[in-house]
Amino acid sequence: MLTFWDENKAVGRRDFLRVGGFGLAGLASPALASNDFQSALTGKSVIFLFLHGGPSQIDTFDPKPNAPMEFRGPLESIATAIPSVRFSSVFPKLAALANLLTIVRSYVPGNANHDIKPIVCPASSKMNLGSLYASIAGISHPQNAVPRNALLFPRAVDPETQAGTMSFGKFDDTGPFPRSLAPVQPGAGSGLLRDLRINLPRERLDDRMQLLKTLDGVRWSIEDTLRGEATDNSRKLALLALLGGLADALDLSKEDAKTVARYDTAPLIAPDKIDKKWKNFKNYTDNVKTLGKLLCLARRMCERGAGFVTVTTNFVWDMHADVNNATISEGMGYMGGPLDHAVSAFLEDVQTRGLSDKIMLVCTGEMGRTPRVNGKGGRDHWGNLGPLLLAGGGQSMGRVIGQSRANGGEPSSAPVTQGMVVSTVLQTLLDSSRLRALPVTPREVSSALAPASIFD
Repeated sequence: MLTFWDENKAVGRRDFLRVGGFGLAGLASPALASNDFQSALTGKSVIFLFLHGGPSQIDTFDPKPNAPMEFRGPLESIATAIPSVRFSSVFPKLAALANLLTIVRSYVPGNANHDIKPIVCPASSKMNLGSLYASIAGISHPQNAVPRNALLFPRAVDPETQAGTMSFGKFDDTGPFPRSLAPVQPGAGSGLLRDLRINLPRERLDDRMQLLKTLDGVRWSIEDTLRGEATDNSRKLALLALLGGLADALDLSKEDAKTVARYDTAPLIAPDKIDKKWKNFKNYTDNVKTLGKLLCLARRMCERGAGFVTVTTNFVWDMHADVNNATISEGMGYMGGPLDHAVSAFLEDVQTRGLSDKIMLVCTGEMGRTPRVNGKGGRDHWGNLGPLLLAGGGQSMGRVIGQSRANGGEPSSAPVTQGMVVSTVLQTLLDSSRLRALPVTPREVSSALAPASIFD
């Protein structure tokens, strides 16, 4: 029996059917969503690839080949498709596709703390960025129930990987907003149908595997009910679209196998090639096993109506060269290739599908790394500059915004702030001029939209 749970009572499928169109609409919109809010949606999506741990700006997209060795580090640099712009040598595919990218070399994360900024930060009113968006867009797409706000950890595509880490900040924090606006976490393991709720306190879908196993049986059960009751055709179509849309969006087996293979990063590095002396060994392994498929799944969800999708492979970019983390040279060997491969596959895929203007990709971490390499061959925490890459979203690409000083430690041009990153994301998703005209726009959304866009 299909059951939708509240803390105090369960609603059976016959009761659910009696909810009718209003119930399905309730899944699509939180209490404060309105037709006016829906008119403020741009129809675009953002995938935020969060490089947790804090990658080095110098060893990614702002190399300093002419700096002394203690600053430029162990990696070489290579030319890109943008004249006079160089990347670290571990990114040959992205270098060739640099005309599809915007690289920000003046991004100031703001501090050197391990947290989850700018996904959750003061500029987002200390709540998940996607929750701000969902307060306007609704909890899920009205036609197929694909969640508007999603969070993809490695378990979304591989149940054998570690659980998503929340120890440095709660990715699902909704601040003063209802918990129903928290990002959906496929593969989180708490049970999909328990969290798929209609007009109840928390509309969620949590467990991808349970979802895929359960929905086929549920579909037949509901179809039997619909045939046996005097139910209008529009209600039947809406319900079956809801069920089919949820299952389809999260099922990579329905993606073209060649496409999945192009994204797949697992063949790049065998687990036995990653040194087990590092306590982050499992994190490195999970990253290479899942990063490509996570980006493929994120694209699939955006194609079907998701608006903000966070992708993160847990804590893998903290390259101190201590007992936990590898040196820059070794760590970038583990991390650089998968990032280069996965993002390049994504860029080519969305371009082929005609989605480059519809989906923006944002890649950054919570901080950068020290310009000077430490005595062990790593780099330490640094908040004065960090790497930031953007692609798509209808913006002009093939350019560099801002410049850094010769040692790669601070901006030498006007800084790009975390508030600007937050605003850029929301301005991609929402029509700020329409929202400003509405008296009921949440002040948290208005505040987050206030800073200038990176592209202004």
